[in-house]
Amino acid sequence: MEAKEFARRRKHLLQMMGEGSIAILPTASIYPRNRDVMFPFRADSDFYYLTGFPEPEAVAVFAPGRKHGEYLLFCREQDPEKEIWEGRRAGTQGACKNYGADDSFPITDIDDILPGLLEDKARVYYAMGYYPAFDQRMIGWVNHIRRASRAGKRPPGEFIALDHLLHEMRLIKSAQEIRTMREAARISAKAHIRAMENCHPGIMEYQIEAEYLHHFFSHGCRAPAYPSIVGSGGNACILHYTDNNARLKKGDLLLVDAGAEYDYYAADITRTFPVSGRFSSAQRAIYELVLEAQLAAIAEVQPGNHWNQPHEAAVRVLTEGLAALGLLKGRVSTLLKKEHYRRFYMHRTGHWLGMDVHDVGDYKVDGEWRAFEPGMTLTVEPGVYIPADSQGVAKKWWNIGVRIEDDVLVTKEGCELLSADVPKTVDEIEALMASSQRGASAS
Repeated sequence: MEAKEFARRRKHLLQMMGEGSIAILPTASIYPRNRDVMFPFRADSDFYYLTGFPEPEAVAVFAPGRKHGEYLLFCREQDPEKEIWEGRRAGTQGACKNYGADDSFPITDIDDILPGLLEDKARVYYAMGYYPAFDQRMIGWVNHIRRASRAGKRPPGEFIALDHLLHEMRLIKSAQEIRTMREAARISAKAHIRAMENCHPGIMEYQIEAEYLHHFFSHGCRAPAYPSIVGSGGNACILHYTDNNARLKKGDLLLVDAGAEYDYYAADITRTFPVSGRFSSAQRAIYELVLEAQLAAIAEVQPGNHWNQPHEAAVRVLTEGLAALGLLKGRVSTLLKKEHYRRFYMHRTGHWLGMDVHDVGDYKVDGEWRAFEPGMTLTVEPGVYIPADSQGVAKKWWNIGVRIEDDVLVTKEGCELLSADVPKTVDEIEALMASSQRGASAS
């Protein structure tokens, strides 16, 4: 992401805040994995959205109208000895030179400096509750000012959730964000194709997961956007299955929900395909029903339509199809009214997508479903899940779990399928897998 993109975002936020206010935004903490091993650090999305600063132990402060600079960054100082062990640091000079801060201070000085910045402010924009330890420090700074009231110091007048301003900004993607998300989707799509080409009975689910990770890392993505779901057979009916430790069996379906994170932006794609390369008749019937539901939902992603219309379209198609297959019994209108489809389809049809895989943004405004606007990005992901031993369900349907998920951008004319490169019709999937298996046999 270019430096001018971060500067544009900061300028927009400062304008919305107005003078007499201040916004305080810490980054994420480093978390232990086990003993003295830490999880790889990833900056808080809101913090990074405004700063582009990738280091831990940092706090951004935005103060409209401040004479000595409106954007302040508290960060670690350069330390040659520590940098030998832990890597280079930008330091306070680098925060200004390389990351656009107007002013920068050592993070160790924050307790001395920040209370003075809070004095006499009418409004403090801060997201309470995300980082409890920092919440306590914030309360301490405010109490410090209160105790000095006899010296003429006044604490802030009110606290306002920073989310209200910032998450509205993040919901509508800029041209540069859209380019980045296209690349995340493109890389992820190729990884799904790679998995289909390398899938065969006898290997482990985690070996398929490794195909995705290899492709992500080979194309500039240092991490997946979320833990990959690689579920074969009955595991495909577990919505958030991440054990990925079963052996793939002939005749089973494999559901893979995996996406790359590219330059802090997520892709989120799901495909379901047969381990041995061909769908059974029962698997094909469920798969084509889910695909029909997904296409109906995608058709509803249009400017002016509201958030729930894709879900309503998917639910109607699924209910009608499940009734036609005999998996639901009764009048379709009654089945819809009583939500009987939830036995086999228990989640929503999508979510916002961006820097976070379940990205920020309200789904309702003033109690009404939000209307789609150009620049919004979302997933569309209906599914049907029929675990073994489902009461009253014929055995031929057992252990069929199908989800089809694509990343969709709302445009002025309608929508753009960012993940269109991944095959998803039965014929396309079977042809791709047959071709790769022929190639493997020939070699």
